[in-house]
Amino acid sequence: MVKSSILPGFYKLSVQERIQTVGEFAGLSEDERRLLSAEGALTLEQAGRMIENVVGFMPVPLGVAVNFIINGKPYLVPMAIEEPSVVAAASHAAKLAAVRGGFQTSSTDPVMIGQIQLMGVKDPLKAKEAVEAEKEKILELANSQDPVLVRMGGGAKDLGVRMVETFRGPMVVVELYVDCRDAMGANTVNTMAEAVAPLVERLTQGRVRLRIVSNLATKRLARARVVMDREAVGGEEVVEAILDAYAFAASDPYRCATHNKGIMNGVAAVALATGNDTRALEAGAHAYAARTGRYSPLTRWEKNSAGHLEGFIELPMAVGLVGGATVSNPIARISKKILRVQTARELGEVVAAVGLAQNFAALRALATEGIQRGHMSLHARNLAIAAGAQGKLVDLVAERMVAERQIRMDRAQQILQELREKENAA
Repeated sequence: MVKSSILPGFYKLSVQERIQTVGEFAGLSEDERRLLSAEGALTLEQAGRMIENVVGFMPVPLGVAVNFIINGKPYLVPMAIEEPSVVAAASHAAKLAAVRGGFQTSSTDPVMIGQIQLMGVKDPLKAKEAVEAEKEKILELANSQDPVLVRMGGGAKDLGVRMVETFRGPMVVVELYVDCRDAMGANTVNTMAEAVAPLVERLTQGRVRLRIVSNLATKRLARARVVMDREAVGGEEVVEAILDAYAFAASDPYRCATHNKGIMNGVAAVALATGNDTRALEAGAHAYAARTGRYSPLTRWEKNSAGHLEGFIELPMAVGLVGGATVSNPIARISKKILRVQTARELGEVVAAVGLAQNFAALRALATEGIQRGHMSLHARNLAIAAGAQGKLVDLVAERMVAERQIRMDRAQQILQELREKENAA
């Protein structure tokens, strides 16, 4: 029996040996151990090459949002998420958007920022001038790290120098601006930043500390716009109610956090389905929402002169089609094929449109019937399954809970027991 979490050499064990060790520590049954390590699209060998200390899999449902028309092109959008109602909401919002032509999108070049932190710079202004004077040499050195990216039209395109005041004293930060083309680009940017750091250190006469990509990708933005037909969304009263809901988010950070979380339901689901870094997108989006010093909505809603609802979104979009899990995960490869996107910029624009659709759906639900009606009916099914229901019993238990408006685990278990007793008696 394993009693300690201090496990020297755990990473050296085979996957089966790790499962055995964890199983002993946690008291997992044989069935639980088999379930934990059940292979699907990914094998244990593949998973073991993707992350460390692999013991199994955590499956997430993969759905497809339908009805999307973006820049006149039809899309089916894969979404990997465990939360009920998200895929349905995106699909319904896209259907309403299609009444007036769907979504229009745009984006900037896929430029990521690499930061080199310098301490102890005695003359920041002189250091800035020295770096700028040797800009071409620095960029050439950075680009020598990835000649393939340069041949594809990407690479380090420019640099900047900033002064940052901190409680540890003033810092000079040299930033590389790297066009990553169809990659998310974190690894490339980090490599370039590390490569040029010694040269930058000599030029500034400072001490280099961090050399790292920034996830606040303000030079890599995606935007989407939509016009929601007044009658299609439910009439003028619904339009006004949505605008009131938006005004609440724009004025109160507590509401705004949930407003933006709803946007990220869609953004993160598409990112996860395509093997992209959901944490980088989350960090970048929320930091962007606070870039003025005040946390604000990532979307904007207003009523146009014809009385229709217009929505806009702009957010950092560090997504890629090549590299990392976008290639190594077979489901991510399939998801990209379903999307039929040709570039990382196109993928980012699709993701932005999904985020805008998700936000509209949430605002409309909140402003009219309330968020729980659709969400909880789907949640009831999850509770029924968790209670042990299978087959037709899942629907029967869920329907009873929804009808009673008692959507709780204990009630699911009670209803399931009643239905089973009824079946046995018959």
